[in-house]
Amino acid sequence: MGAVHRPGQGGMIRRLLNRIAVSVIVLAGVLLIGFLMLQVIPADPAVAIAGAQGTEAEIEAIRRHLGLDQPVMVQFFLYIQRVLSGDMGHSVINNASVSTELIRAAGPTLELMLAAMIWAVPTGLGLGIYAALRRGGVIDRVVMAVSVMGVSIPVFWVGLLMIQFAARTRAFPVQGRGGAIWTLSGLDHIILPATALGLILVGPIARMTRTTLSDAMHADHVRTARAKGASEARVIVHHALRTALLPIITLLGLQIGTLMGGAVVTETIFSWPGVGRLAVGSIIAGDYPMAQGAIIFLASAFVLVNILVDLVNELVDPRIGARA
Repeated sequence: MGAVHRPGQGGMIRRLLNRIAVSVIVLAGVLLIGFLMLQVIPADPAVAIAGAQGTEAEIEAIRRHLGLDQPVMVQFFLYIQRVLSGDMGHSVINNASVSTELIRAAGPTLELMLAAMIWAVPTGLGLGIYAALRRGGVIDRVVMAVSVMGVSIPVFWVGLLMIQFAARTRAFPVQGRGGAIWTLSGLDHIILPATALGLILVGPIARMTRTTLSDAMHADHVRTARAKGASEARVIVHHALRTALLPIITLLGLQIGTLMGGAVVTETIFSWPGVGRLAVGSIIAGDYPMAQGAIIFLASAFVLVNILVDLVNELVDPRIGARA
């Protein structure tokens, strides 16, 4: 018997390839914009390498060695060549491999984002479901007000308040990473930054869950389920919430970019040794190769997450692929 071919499988592969092709164009644009932005910052990597005692002749020699005396487009072309060959260069500050440093910093960043999502996603879903079931009531209004506050308050302000609170009460460490998240020290160190970062997600998820679940509760298939005698819990979980999950998954994918931006701020405030802190430190120090590598890493991660979200959406609801 031949292999069973699922209808629409070929179309899904074509859409995936198209999505990857578009993502490559997006990444090329990110490379160009990131490169040009780093050209206008005042820090000079040749001066940073030469140090305070460096002479003009030494600085000029370093500039020629790094190719910084070449026209901007030549520098960009040479940089693209190195990236495509897998060579992201070395730090001009400590000569460390950019790839090695990014791999080392990626773990803490992923750990921080995962910890933020572990508490923020269920909390947002729970608040949204509760508000949808009590729509128009006091609880609904309170949840929506809290959601708006969560979206409006900057993450750095929340982080600074938490640091002040922890410094006075000595309840949690306020700087650095204490180890893996499953260790006691690691858990102590990640609570504050993960709480501050997760607030970015709670509001949007709660609002989207409330809206989509409220609409789904009045859909035809939900009324049919009720008419057949299904319990209210089964109607909500198996019928209404399943329909409402698709836009929530899409929103969650889009919020990953916001979460990465928040991670850059959070890591800087709490001295968390992730890619965001590495990027900020590199830009301030004029470490061009490291800063460019961090920008590419963050952009690539965002593009990859969006591709995965599209795939999950299409697997959950094949009608999305048919409409595409």
